[in-house]
Amino acid sequence: MAVGHSHAKFPSTGVWEWSGVLGRLLSSSRPNGGLMARKLAQSTLEKYRTRLEEERERLTEMIEEAAQALEEARQTEASAERSPDPGNAEAGSMKFEYEKELSMQQNAIDLLHKVEHALDRLESGEYGVCESCGQDIPTARLDVLPYATFCVSCASRR
Repeated sequence: MAVGHSHAKFPSTGVWEWSGVLGRLLSSSRPNGGLMARKLAQSTLEKYRTRLEEERERLTEMIEEAAQALEEARQTEASAERSPDPGNAEAGSMKFEYEKELSMQQNAIDLLHKVEHALDRLESGEYGVCESCGQDIPTARLDVLPYATFCVSCASRR
């Protein structure tokens, strides 16, 4: 056969036999079609680790600041309740600010848990693989959400 020809035959195996092997690999019972999950390069994993650690630090600071703001709002609200007219607009505004700070703090805590979970998956070698179907999470998704643990398809079903 000519060099560079794409359908070379192997010693005791023809092209059609190899295509059958490939077909069996692709249709195996593994959740991601039988293919091994891609191994992210060490430099890529380090890039995501750095981003996740920076996000963990940012969220931790945000949670601490929110806790301080909540304490200040609570103290302000307590003093407003002692004022002659606790039903005034200022008291309503303070209550709104308190609830807003509480919601922001809870969102930051939830996100921090996701970041820590992604870091755990990075350490265990499972980072970048969907927790639901076992397929690779596209790096484009990880670039936007480095704490993603589900592929787009599985995340849209949740």
